[in-house]
Amino acid sequence: MINKKNLWFLTLFSLILVLSIYYITMPSELLISSNTQEVKENIKPTISIKETDELVALRVESDEKVNKELEEQRKVLSKSDSSVDDKNKAYEKIKELNNNRSEEEKFENQIKKNHKLDSYVKINNEGINVIVKSSEKNESIANKIIRTIQSNYEEQKYITVKFQ
Repeated sequence: MINKKNLWFLTLFSLILVLSIYYITMPSELLISSNTQEVKENIKPTISIKETDELVALRVESDEKVNKELEEQRKVLSKSDSSVDDKNKAYEKIKELNNNRSEEEKFENQIKKNHKLDSYVKINNEGINVIVKSSEKNESIANKIIRTIQSNYEEQKYITVKFQ
């Protein structure tokens, strides 16, 4: 069963994550003071989208889905009319989601460290999906990434690598 300390931690962690996503996606006009805004009106900004922005967008979208699922599971935990079995399933699901999130970050860091490539990793029931930012689509790099991830597991995992 989840105790109050863990529940507070998960609640505060979710709040911090939501606020940071809000800050990142907040329009820049709100951050500019009125004096500099008058000067900026005469300058037309150019917006360029980098490929890493796609990876960031994938991460944000994934985090939103995970946070939504975590919130649903927390509601089950907090309901007084939920059965013990439902609460245990919800707690296990929260644990699984948090473990997957930490493993995804670990794999992204391993790929960055070992192969010097930016990546996005998503773990789901079917397997592990990896999206790598690279101009060249090399099978040997894909095989090395698969071996790097598979080395963390004893049983065989279904791992896919996609280049962008």
